[in-house]
Amino acid sequence: MAGSAPKTADGPVKPDYNIADAYVPADLGAQDWLIIAPIALTIIAGSILLILRKKTDLQAPLAIASLVLLVLFDFQLLLWVAAEGPQSMTMGRWLPPFGISFTVDVLGALLSFVAAVIALLAAVFASREIGWAGKRYGFYPFLLLLMTGVSGSFLTGDIFNLYVWFEVLLIASFGLLVLGSEKLQLDGAIKYSFLNLIATTLFLIATGYVYGVFGTLNMADITVKATALANSADSKAPLVTIAALYFLAFGMKAAAFPVNFWLPASYHTPRIVVQAIFAGLLTKVGIYAFVRTLSMVFGGLVFGSITTTLADIMAVIAALTMVLAGFGALAQDDVRRLSGYVVISGIGMMMAGIAMNTSVSLTAMTAYAVHSMVTMTALYMVLGLAGSLAGSFSMRKMGGLYATNPFLSALFLILVFAVAGLPPFSGFWPKLQLVRSGLETGYPWLVAAILFTGFLTTIALGRVWAHGFWRGGQSGTPDGTLALDHIGTSSDAALFSKMTLTPVALLVVASVILGIFAEPLMVMSEKAAASLLDPQPYIRSVFPDLTNEK
Repeated sequence: MAGSAPKTADGPVKPDYNIADAYVPADLGAQDWLIIAPIALTIIAGSILLILRKKTDLQAPLAIASLVLLVLFDFQLLLWVAAEGPQSMTMGRWLPPFGISFTVDVLGALLSFVAAVIALLAAVFASREIGWAGKRYGFYPFLLLLMTGVSGSFLTGDIFNLYVWFEVLLIASFGLLVLGSEKLQLDGAIKYSFLNLIATTLFLIATGYVYGVFGTLNMADITVKATALANSADSKAPLVTIAALYFLAFGMKAAAFPVNFWLPASYHTPRIVVQAIFAGLLTKVGIYAFVRTLSMVFGGLVFGSITTTLADIMAVIAALTMVLAGFGALAQDDVRRLSGYVVISGIGMMMAGIAMNTSVSLTAMTAYAVHSMVTMTALYMVLGLAGSLAGSFSMRKMGGLYATNPFLSALFLILVFAVAGLPPFSGFWPKLQLVRSGLETGYPWLVAAILFTGFLTTIALGRVWAHGFWRGGQSGTPDGTLALDHIGTSSDAALFSKMTLTPVALLVVASVILGIFAEPLMVMSEKAAASLLDPQPYIRSVFPDLTNEK
């Protein structure tokens, strides 16, 4: 039969290799399991919540308890990786690249930890914002499934499994997006899913191309082989094609220009807490995949001696993304759509850091990602509560919120300063480092774009403050003379309880702390940048036999 093994009179001929050489039994310590603990925990917890979906009173407590454990696991993992360098575990006890590896460095561990904190606070917020129907039809299982995909994306060392974890988080995000089945939600879901499915298809095509060229899907293995091929002119065409496909796929997922219109068209449609989770987490996974593949795996090509075309294109795309998003924010009347453009402008900032590809710029990119995860989540929560309080998300119909709820107004004003990059808030230091890197690397026009975008964002959010919070009433009414009876209380009075305001306040306090006490974050960000620019420790964690170091 075609394809059968050669035979002799004594039976099939045995292959001349020893398959046992690819199989390694090893005893793992308790600490080693931290690498996959976030994924295992969220899968198990999500499954339990799905089984208990009819027990709506148990959904929030069990989810919050699970996410507390997730935060603890991720924090321990971050401390371990920061102290001892990248760590790796290969599934099935098969040696890489045969087995599927989970490989964690400071960048992945840091973003995974921050994502877990945001998910925990969102779960607390949702315990009052999501009603019986939302809990019954899967909000908390979807949230845990989403965190499975997010954690898997940050911790995987296999590029095909990065695709798999993207699919997991997309499935969960579809469920969260349509929770409630309102017409506006379904419309937003169609736009969201269509563009993301195109990006996913490009991602899969690029990954198939990678396997055809390199014969492996392990990121560390690809990095070694791509570095060797980067100096060969004969290999330029396939490598540039792969890098360009990943550039487009991850650019779409991160909402970079010109394929970013899906974000403001869909992020304003779901529940307040879902909007906040999406703004804080989803685009950051796209940025992580962007920097992991284009800066580390194919960094020798994108920023190497063969061509700098992709790096230059990335810088131009970054500038257009942030500047046009700033103008887009100025043109909005709906504060939720406006917030979507603010998220996009932040994506441009992070792409600028990747394009410059220096230690300073990648440090700034990492710190800005943390800042954006915290502030964008809080911004959507605050504006969601403000819109519920005013009975509308249109700036023309808002007004008088400062007189009605000074605490919520103060939280918003702090977030305006943080997003604008003013000291002493969390956005200041990353923007300062981006400006410094741009001046040092000969990108003055990119620096101008960063500063101009900050100016546009400040004006856009300043309009929200002036019209929605400080003004005495709706558009067309004399300020200070309206009886504020247009300000309605939420249909669910619990929406403004301590269970909703406390998570928002904690995120705002975190933004202030990250600005005033910036050194720990900047140190972690420097380590993350070092692992991208010098992937040898990452590679050694997967293939320790490549050097004499243990």
